Amino acid sequence: MTYLIISILISSLLFVIFKLFDVFKINTSQAIVVNYLIAFLLGIHTSKKTVIILEISQQNWFTGAFILGILFILIFNVMGITAQKNGLAVASIAGKMSVVIPIILGVFLYNEQLETIKIIGILFALIAVYLASAKSDTKTISLKNLQYPILLFIGSGIIDASLKYMQSSTVSKNDVPLFLATIFGFAFIFGCFFMILEFIKGKLKIHWKNIVGGIALGIPNYYAMEFLLKALQTEGLESATVFTINNVSIVILTTVFALIFFKEKLIVKNWIGIIVAIISILVVASA
Repeated sequence: MTYLIISILISSLLFVIFKLFDVFKINTSQAIVVNYLIAFLLGIHTSKKTVIILEISQQNWFTGAFILGILFILIFNVMGITAQKNGLAVASIAGKMSVVIPIILGVFLYNEQLETIKIIGILFALIAVYLASAKSDTKTISLKNLQYPILLFIGSGIIDASLKYMQSSTVSKNDVPLFLATIFGFAFIFGCFFMILEFIKGKLKIHWKNIVGGIALGIPNYYAMEFLLKALQTEGLESATVFTINNVSIVILTTVFALIFFKEKLIVKNWIGIIVAIISILVVASA
């Protein structure tokens, strides 16, 4: 449980960093690319194995890391489009509700048990995420505008489910840093492709503060992923429990950070969502 708590705390810190990007006018896209480079270097540094590039391509998890690297970049862009076209609330809901996918797959792939009490806790978690993310100016969404939220929902769920699958089938505990480094390395490479396109269009303007922002994001981003994988490897903790507690706790902490550090105001639905979220964590954790 310690690894999970640390992962939650660090993941919540990422929210604060993204908010600070707005304050300091940091280019998020450039910072994200730098962030992947930093995370890659941290993975290489943290790995206890001697890193030989040619040997990495021979690892059982190499193909999975390659695919996840692509997904990391693509889903980030989908998240941006969703936020622009449908609003931040919808983007948040679509991303967090994706916890359903790895939980359901955990039942079918790993024979994890979903007792009635745990199912109730998961349902509470989904309700909590929706209420905590609600905004007073949220508009009704037509079906034709749901394509990006659906892509975000599926993509985020696939990433979580893939991490769980790779962790349980091909990635040993000693390989976690190198596995993550490879994912982030591929994400950086594909991120550079996007930057090259920006350069060709004449829109690329690199500023030192974007690099600093990427470094500030990359360090906690790497460790959030490492501790999440370690939490998934902890005996006695099923993936349903890990993902539910992780996602809901992040919603709660980021809400607290928003209140304390950014003086954001919450509507009644948000407060109800926080209360329901706490109940869901207690229910799932005790199941």
